[in-house]
Amino acid sequence: MDDRLLFHFSRAGQRLKTYVQKQMKNQDIAMSPGQAGILFLLKKTGTMKMTELGGLLEIDNSTITRLVDRLEDMGLVERGMNQKDRRQYLISITEKGQDEIRKVQVIANQTNEMIKQGFTSEEVKVFLRMLDSFHQKFK
Repeated sequence: MDDRLLFHFSRAGQRLKTYVQKQMKNQDIAMSPGQAGILFLLKKTGTMKMTELGGLLEIDNSTITRLVDRLEDMGLVERGMNQKDRRQYLISITEKGQDEIRKVQVIANQTNEMIKQGFTSEEVKVFLRMLDSFHQKFK
């Protein structure tokens, strides 16, 4: 078996991203998987500072600003002034954003199940351990 792990990680990541984008388009979901990641975080944690969002998603400030701008234009997030620090914006998910992320959650759940197909629960645990190791090594 070919052990070019970097190549295989890159290829798998791109294929997965393309698949998810296609599924989202088929469901008339106008946002990107990256934008969906922002909504998932906001749904889970509530209102966040833009810098916190960027840090958790490992996205630089200019990129997170563009993504949030697009989400705001679509009415999926709201940007508010931080009363404690007027230089910062607080980002929160809107009701429309909640509705859209529920649709994406269905796609995410189906995709997760597809990834696990053909593997035992022990093999999935090993894979998750490998991914965790990957994240730890390349912080």
